[in-house]
Amino acid sequence: MKIIINAILDFLNIFIYLNQDLNEYLKKDPASKYKLGVILFNTAFHGLIFYRIYHYFYKYKIYPLSYFLYMISKILYSMDIHPAAKLEPGIVIDHGLGIVIGSTATVGKGTLIYHQVTLGAKHIKKGKRHPDIGENVIIGTGSKILGDISVGANSVIAANSVVLENIPSNCLVAGIPATIKTFEYNQDKIYEINHNFDFVI
Repeated sequence: MKIIINAILDFLNIFIYLNQDLNEYLKKDPASKYKLGVILFNTAFHGLIFYRIYHYFYKYKIYPLSYFLYMISKILYSMDIHPAAKLEPGIVIDHGLGIVIGSTATVGKGTLIYHQVTLGAKHIKKGKRHPDIGENVIIGTGSKILGDISVGANSVIAANSVVLENIPSNCLVAGIPATIKTFEYNQDKIYEINHNFDFVI
């Protein structure tokens, strides 16, 4: 009985989580002005809807349905978010094309992920092998964050960076391999990155 109640509550949570995702889109995507517009026309949000649903089925070990929806989502939206990955509610995926998020990855609320980002592994092994992303992180286009590492809250990963080591909170990192460019970075300056550095998000 308890399992049934939890399953119902978790199913209802899908809609609560998606509403939190929508609120973040309105705050962090200048092209998203209305919830209805995001729901109807934002394909990255559509991929996120699919993820919330097939992650639910994965959690309750309804694997055939979970993996079927996962496959359909990959075909339709070119987004590969493994059903076992844990994405907290209230995240934004912008464009979505080419995103890969591995099975043991976690993503904190408030995080903004641009297209062609990979949260992948450094080694072929069982167990934990993908990164943990903190809250309110910005991950720039084409960035690769690899291995069982953590990215601290409020940090910014510049476009096309390759992150192989732990990143503290509130940092700006860039490069291949990525290095810390600024400590205590203020995200309010994010739209000035073009003017201050040679890389863009």
